[in-house]
Amino acid sequence: MIRFVILLIVCALVTNSCEKKQASFGKEIIATDAVIAKSMAAHYETMQEGDSIHSKLKAKVNKVCQAKGCWMTLDLGNNKEVMVKFKDYGFFVPKDIAGKNVIINGKAYVKEVSVDEQRHYAEDAGKSAQDIAAITKPKRTYSFEADGVLVAQ
Repeated sequence: MIRFVILLIVCALVTNSCEKKQASFGKEIIATDAVIAKSMAAHYETMQEGDSIHSKLKAKVNKVCQAKGCWMTLDLGNNKEVMVKFKDYGFFVPKDIAGKNVIINGKAYVKEVSVDEQRHYAEDAGKSAQDIAAITKPKRTYSFEADGVLVAQ
């Protein structure tokens, strides 16, 4: 009987240690049914400015706002990325998650970003004055308003 109890405890510990750990920010979301980055990139290519779709996306973090963690960019593949902001400025993510995989839930849309806004993001990202001054035209961007984020640990 004692051996059986010990075996159950060992099995429980092994099972728990194999689960993927994720930190949650914003609204609680689950990891299932997330669209992979490549598929989301295809959706973005067909969207026009003003279009939006509710989605859950799994992708790797490229950059994070180093001032507060109030935005991040995700890799969509083929030198494309999506700018992620957080709903109602209601939560932030850690500033050290570049390179980690995340799952985000919310609204995907296409937006034209003004020169001033691009310069603000470049400043937040720690770009040089020369790089910031080189921004002179509005830019069509893939955007996402996340209400929840899971970060792989």
